[in-house]
Amino acid sequence: MEVQKVSRASLNRVAKKEDAPMELVSFTEVMHKKKSDVLFERFQTMAQQIEAQGKKLAESQTVEDLKTYKKLVKQFLDDAVKNSLQLEEQRGFSRGGRSKIYKLVKEVDQKLVDLTNAVLEKEKKGLDLLGLVGEIQGLIINIYT
Repeated sequence: MEVQKVSRASLNRVAKKEDAPMELVSFTEVMHKKKSDVLFERFQTMAQQIEAQGKKLAESQTVEDLKTYKKLVKQFLDDAVKNSLQLEEQRGFSRGGRSKIYKLVKEVDQKLVDLTNAVLEKEKKGLDLLGLVGEIQGLIINIYT
C-alpha cells in the first residue's frame, strides 16, 4: 500500500472581520432597568388605585373608605421614598476644623419622583381631608387626656 503525499493546500488569506462597535451592557444594568420598569408600572397602578379610591371616598364619605384611602396613600409614599430616594452619609470638616457628618438625599429615579409629585398634586384635596381627620383625632385625644 502506497501512502500518498499530502501537499499543503493553499489557503486563501481570510480577511480579519472588522469589529463592529457594540455597546457592552452588563447583567446588573439590564436587571436594574427591568426593576425600574416594573416599579414604575407598579407605581402607576397604585396611583390609579388611589385616584379611584379618592373618587369613591368623595362620593360615599365612609370611615371604611377613608381608612382604605389612607392605607393606599401611605403605602404609595413609603414605596416611593424607598425606591426613588437614597440617604447617603458623608463626613467633612467645618470651618473650625471639627468633623461634621452630612446627610444627603439623592434622587435615584427621577421618573418615580415625578410620578409621586403628580399623584400628590392630583390628590391634594384628599390629602387635605386626611390632614383634617388627623387634626380631629388629635383633638379627641386631647379631650380624653
